[in-house]
Amino acid sequence: MNFEIPREIQATLAQLDAFIEKEIKPLELENDNMRFFDHRREWARTDFENDGVPRADWEALLKEMRRRADAAGWLRLALPKEYGGRDASNLEMAIIREHLATKGLGLHNDLQNESSIVGNFPTVLMMRDFGTDEQKKNWMPGFLEGTKRLAFGLTEPNHGSDATYLETTAYRDGSEWVINGMKRWNSGLHHATHDIIFARTSGTPGDPVGISAFLVPTDAPGFNVDFFWWTFNMPTDHAEVSMKDVRVGEEAVFGRIDHGLELAQHFVHENRIRQAASSLGAAQYCINEAVRYSNERITWGKKLSVNQGIQFPLVELHTEAAMLRQLIRYTATMLDQKHHMEVTHLVAMCNYRANRLACDAADRAMQTCGGVGYSRHMPFEHIYRHHRRYRITEGSEEIQMRKVASNLFGFTSSQDRK
Repeated sequence: MNFEIPREIQATLAQLDAFIEKEIKPLELENDNMRFFDHRREWARTDFENDGVPRADWEALLKEMRRRADAAGWLRLALPKEYGGRDASNLEMAIIREHLATKGLGLHNDLQNESSIVGNFPTVLMMRDFGTDEQKKNWMPGFLEGTKRLAFGLTEPNHGSDATYLETTAYRDGSEWVINGMKRWNSGLHHATHDIIFARTSGTPGDPVGISAFLVPTDAPGFNVDFFWWTFNMPTDHAEVSMKDVRVGEEAVFGRIDHGLELAQHFVHENRIRQAASSLGAAQYCINEAVRYSNERITWGKKLSVNQGIQFPLVELHTEAAMLRQLIRYTATMLDQKHHMEVTHLVAMCNYRANRLACDAADRAMQTCGGVGYSRHMPFEHIYRHHRRYRITEGSEEIQMRKVASNLFGFTSSQDRK
């Protein structure tokens, strides 16, 4: 087995680096744009007087980054060729995600906003695989150009990981559907034109069948954004939503009636392996910076790095990163070769371990660098606060571990657990 990065992917990494230096780094340095990445980042990005959502100038900068990346042929790299992409493999995307995150904070790959010169576009693939011909015609151009934006409304005040128990309902009334309920952590609603609302249309609480997805206009009567949740890492785009007798037509049905959870599960494995790779890259960045600092810092007349108390924790993290790197690349390769359900447990292993590693590495880097490491003048606190989120969202650690346990113990259904 060859563990080397394939030559064509090495060439892609070199081309990405050249693009960053030519197009993105100069943009970072224009008009004091570094305020979005240095110690001022949280204040520069956040409109604290407007529910804590992202500031318009911050999002305008991200938009310009994406425009440049798209013009250079990078933004849509992972998309099918029919949508202007190159059909990048899961292995290629995992390697790219790690590579970009290892560079640290920057406009090239802002993990907090999940914005990158190499985009993800999950909604494009959802529409491709579940949308009607008419929906594809109406939505695809807007997705690719950024004029139509979807939020994602699955989680509710009383239900998170137990999504099959959601309480939002939708019922037919003539040619319309009437939706009532609430959503929480409804991401992207500060600028979304529509919200994917998951609602029970038949069955009983706990049944995976009987939940449908709807494309609900955010300006529909009865659709209300009550407030935005302020989070550990700001700005926020996580809304609390209430819906009272919201009416939509049949054209709003997204996917098969009663089978809406197919959409929620779609692309989840690809997303999670890419997230794992990004977390690994962020962890490696923290390790590298802690090593650099400890080699430069002189205490008691000698380098800080000569102390085993400094060395050994970083050695542990570096070793875990090396092992996890191989697991992520193996899992990405298996995703390219097998049905995603055959590698669910491997994706879960990568995801929860990488997200935890990012937090551990950021915390150790803060400790290694002492007071300055704790300050906002170094990026570790930002990295920690962001990646701590992924140990809860995108499938919590406990959910990921349960997937691994189901494979390990041979539990394929609830009956097997009795």
